[in-house]
Amino acid sequence: MPNRLADAVSPYLLAHAQNPVDWHPWGEEAFAEARERDVPVFVSIGYATCHWCHVMARETFSDPSLAARLNAGFVAVKVDREEHPDVDAAYLAAASAFTRSLGWPLSVFTTPDGRAFFAGTYFPPQASGGIPSFGQILDAVTDAWTHRRDDVADTASRVAAAVEELGRDGRGASGAEARALDADRLAAAARALAGAEDPEFGGFGSPPDFPGPKFPAVPALGFLLGSGVREAERAALHTLDRMAASALRDPVDGGFFRYGTRRDWGVPHYERMLYDNAGLLRLYADAAVLSGESRFADVAKGIASFLFGTLRVADGLASAQDSESEVDGVRREGAYYQLPAEARSEQPRPALDAKVLTGWNGLAFGAAAHAGALLGRLDWVVDASGMADRLLASHVAADGRMLTRASLDGRASLAAPALEDYGLFARGLLDVFLATGEPRFAQAARMLVDATLDAAADAQEQRTPFAVPGGGDPVLSAHGLVSDADPSEGAYPGGLSSLADASRVLYSLTDDERYDTAARTAVSQLADAAARSPIAFGGVLQVATALSGELLQLVVVTPGATAVDGDGRLRRTAAERVQGLGAGAVGVVVSEKAASALASAGFGLFEARTAIGGEPTEYLCRGFVCELPRTFVV
Repeated sequence: MPNRLADAVSPYLLAHAQNPVDWHPWGEEAFAEARERDVPVFVSIGYATCHWCHVMARETFSDPSLAARLNAGFVAVKVDREEHPDVDAAYLAAASAFTRSLGWPLSVFTTPDGRAFFAGTYFPPQASGGIPSFGQILDAVTDAWTHRRDDVADTASRVAAAVEELGRDGRGASGAEARALDADRLAAAARALAGAEDPEFGGFGSPPDFPGPKFPAVPALGFLLGSGVREAERAALHTLDRMAASALRDPVDGGFFRYGTRRDWGVPHYERMLYDNAGLLRLYADAAVLSGESRFADVAKGIASFLFGTLRVADGLASAQDSESEVDGVRREGAYYQLPAEARSEQPRPALDAKVLTGWNGLAFGAAAHAGALLGRLDWVVDASGMADRLLASHVAADGRMLTRASLDGRASLAAPALEDYGLFARGLLDVFLATGEPRFAQAARMLVDATLDAAADAQEQRTPFAVPGGGDPVLSAHGLVSDADPSEGAYPGGLSSLADASRVLYSLTDDERYDTAARTAVSQLADAAARSPIAFGGVLQVATALSGELLQLVVVTPGATAVDGDGRLRRTAAERVQGLGAGAVGVVVSEKAASALASAGFGLFEARTAIGGEPTEYLCRGFVCELPRTFVV
């Protein structure tokens, strides 16, 4: 039996390479074999730091008899959801027809053309607690495939149609049919979300019907914090305070775990994700400025230490740290994190999922640049700009196309980049530009956004203003499987909202209406869904909030070729000023040389911006109409 996972870039796939299951990686080859053998496809989706994925790998996929039955009657495909987010999204949408308890590992049975006809999550080797055994599932699916093939085909068709309809409903109306997210609707959404906050422990889900796991919900908190609605801001600050004081935060390393299983954030699910901690770094820095309370800045410092210490790998930042590790030779979930600092030093650290994801790293270096500028931490800004430069060189082509979704130890994944990679990376580059004033980052961000706008314009069916150059995942496309059925956002901003936000910022720097139109169109398509369910569309609501107010722009020009700021005070003062101007404000400190280069490159905000009298000079503008320049006072 060939080992098709041995050379995988994904640590999750590598962890399954020695299973007795004849795994295929995601690709057309697996479906072609299923058609040739006339058998169903079993698609198993998970990620490297997922506890129950580990359990199913140890108990179920390592069982020789179960593996033999799976190999004989199915083609088995192993998918890392972080490497293939569009594949995960497509099958999550399909799986919702079969189970309300969605999660990972996700176990999906499909026809040879990729259409799902049955799905579930974790299946043990022996039936337990009302969960059927994996062997029972294999028997039932085999019986249906062999004796009721017409029913299988009908189920698959009906699920595919339902997913397509969900996609149309999720994208919503646009143009004249869309109802704008104006100030009144945004304020109502903020109040509704704040009203759902747990008044004692923070977060969302309150007594008497606490629904289960409690997640940080970073985009939703970001919307509340920047909403301008007093009770919403208070709710966000309260939640951030309670999370920081809870078991969700590691008191040793400073990073946050993925979620709590109790209302008070207790008994966490112990994996630590890059995206959660990147988003929380930005939030705690913003909270420090909004509240004037140093404790929020202290939490931000701990998160930055975790990101740039624990998660740092050669090419960028690792995707996550595992929930499981060996303590005194026994592998257990969370045991390492319950040890004090001195005892930890005597135990092996939980493993990293060391793959470097393009979009998630953009989210992280953008947050670090933003937080570093706000809190006067130039070391964070330097780390962020260095990471951005390295990933621009290795993950992005000169024409603005993403070369890869992920890499591991310098090896590029074959996974197609997703829309979120373009959006999160471009928005992160703009954060680095706003923190450094270096033109190359703004130019690279514009190139990426332009590539998605051009791809959408060239598409036969233009459903949104942005599209993945090259068409996204080729297997999903070939089989007509919908990958954008659910546009909601949970843990971090989606591709559509992050590209809309990048376009919003680009408009404020260039005065190019194309970007403003794209941002407003994208938001309008999700406006009704976001107003109905603000917890699921925090990123969209943040962009809408920024678009709803007056466009304010602050440019500070320093004399000479570099924006000299040895102690960070000038940039910190400028960043705090911009923060006080409102959600849609944009500000940057640039040298005279950089301002000239930006103006020549089409960034209209920087036309004729100079340092008058050899002193740092500020230009405060409203929609590109600027007040008289004056000396910028730190």
